[in-house]
Amino acid sequence: MIALVAGSYGLKALGISKVGGRIERRLGPAVTLLPAALFAALVVIMTFEDAGTLTLDARAAGVAAGAVAVWRKAPLILVVAVAMAVTAAVRALT
Repeated sequence: MIALVAGSYGLKALGISKVGGRIERRLGPAVTLLPAALFAALVVIMTFEDAGTLTLDARAAGVAAGAVAVWRKAPLILVVAVAMAVTAAVRALT
């Protein structure tokens, strides 16, 4: 993941030079998708990893509920509220 972050920032820095123009033509579509992929990876790591092990807890239920809300095309504020409510409910029950 650190390599992806470094590569993303490196390509942005190279964009100023002549070399960056050639690289951007070849890798442009991939570079535009990198921030979304990095954010998704961060969400997965923060949700399912605890001390180097796979953990399924209230956070996973909240992310799943938020994913369902996104799938149902709910507004962003509602997605966040649903995910928070489900996470809080699962934590209260356990």
